[in-house]
Amino acid sequence: MNNSITMTLNEDELILQALREDISSEDVTTNAVMPKAQTGEAQLICKQDGVLAGLPVFQRVFELLDETISVEFQFSDGDKVKKGDLIGTIIGDIRAILSGERTALNYLQRMSGIATYTNSIASLLEGSKVKLLDTRKTTPNMRIFEKYSVKVGGGYNHRYNLSDGVLLKDNHIGAAGGVKEAVLMAKEYAPFVRKIEIECETVAMVQEAVEAGADIIMLDNMTVEEMQKAIALIDHRAEIECSGNVTKENIEHYISLGVDYISSGALTHSAPIMDISLKNLHAV
Repeated sequence: MNNSITMTLNEDELILQALREDISSEDVTTNAVMPKAQTGEAQLICKQDGVLAGLPVFQRVFELLDETISVEFQFSDGDKVKKGDLIGTIIGDIRAILSGERTALNYLQRMSGIATYTNSIASLLEGSKVKLLDTRKTTPNMRIFEKYSVKVGGGYNHRYNLSDGVLLKDNHIGAAGGVKEAVLMAKEYAPFVRKIEIECETVAMVQEAVEAGADIIMLDNMTVEEMQKAIALIDHRAEIECSGNVTKENIEHYISLGVDYISSGALTHSAPIMDISLKNLHAV
């Protein structure tokens, strides 16, 4: 798997917005202690075990401040690292290193935290056919980075945004007037190449979804017993996704049920950051 990010204008603009948020006019502190250009070197050090994600983004932050800056990594995205590992070295104008440090680390810590958390759950699914999916529960303006991190950690991306696929949730069903109505309206409107997924909270809703011809049925916040009934009812006539209250402690129950997908918003909204620091800055 190629885990590098090819930078696009969209990603650059998002990174620039983050830099503008942190430097609205000038970096007063850096300009006070470093009035002139001076080449320096700093080390990127891992402070806890985890899975790396976001190294190209970390590097790009500094490149947007100083195109001559150089970053040499000892690891790549997707690699597992240990506390104390030297991840890489950055060499360039000390002013750019100081001004970009926080923004670069914010990306790297957040993205590596998501990859690490995702990997801890995805590893429990090894040997099964079940795929671990993320959701749209992402930080505003961070979706492209957070969903990338899920993939690095061994998970899979659900739809990227609202233009990417049909997923009929409870309020869509309410707006349409029912499960059957929602599925049929979606089939009529969406291109035939698009699959129709619908969220079901009861076995009765599952029955309607199957009869209406849904392609994917999400079993949302059901008990194990309810899911067993729903899966028997579906009987391979649709793909099955389960969601809601899935944890490391109970995920084995979902695997044994025979679902195709497990989705978890926690991959992006609840993953703790990974502790990484930029240290030992000195002139060279």
